[in-house]
Amino acid sequence: MKNILFYLFLVGLPFVGVAQIEEQPIDSLTEKMIIVEGDSIFRSSIDLDEVYLFGRLKFGSYKEKLRYYILRRKTIKVYPYAKLAAERLVELNDSISQITKKRHQKKYTKKVQKFIEEEFSEELKKLTRTEGQILVKLIYRQTGETAFDLVKELRSGWRAFWYNTTASMFDISLKEEFHPDQVHEDYLIEDILQRAFASYRLDRQESVLDYDYAQLSNKWSLSGKREK
Repeated sequence: MKNILFYLFLVGLPFVGVAQIEEQPIDSLTEKMIIVEGDSIFRSSIDLDEVYLFGRLKFGSYKEKLRYYILRRKTIKVYPYAKLAAERLVELNDSISQITKKRHQKKYTKKVQKFIEEEFSEELKKLTRTEGQILVKLIYRQTGETAFDLVKELRSGWRAFWYNTTASMFDISLKEEFHPDQVHEDYLIEDILQRAFASYRLDRQESVLDYDYAQLSNKWSLSGKREK
């Protein structure tokens, strides 16, 4: 008899345990929380990066199409140099801000400038004239300063003038800026970059300039329709 009672007790034990847990009604106003891996903070939503929906590329002629794809090849080739230049400039400015003595700042600037020249010089020699001009534009896109002004800050006004004069012999201006809202080719360069970022062909680096790509696309699309 004792064995039977003991057996019934063991069998009934799980049901007793379950019966002790009462279901609680879920308040319809209760906010669902999300746990993001690697984050100890409970969130009610997940922040997503801005996503652009790209329209299909359309060209008025084969010549236009060829021009775009040539521009794309050159832009993708030189973009990493502009990105690296922007990163080096940020590192330089951050380091200089922590150096109090001007003599030490000047010494450090020369050291970094020499490093940048050695890092870029051999590769930049391989660029064509148009690739060099695109690079100058992208440097302005990434830093908000012309290549001329950057050289002037790192070295001297005379050095910057000499660089610009030498570049002008190859029809390259170090004073060139980047205005995708005003210059159609600049918009095409921005369009190429945004598509390359979205496809992970290039590592995204936001421009320091104040413009919105979506608005630019609408503007140039409407402009093209008006011209037709």
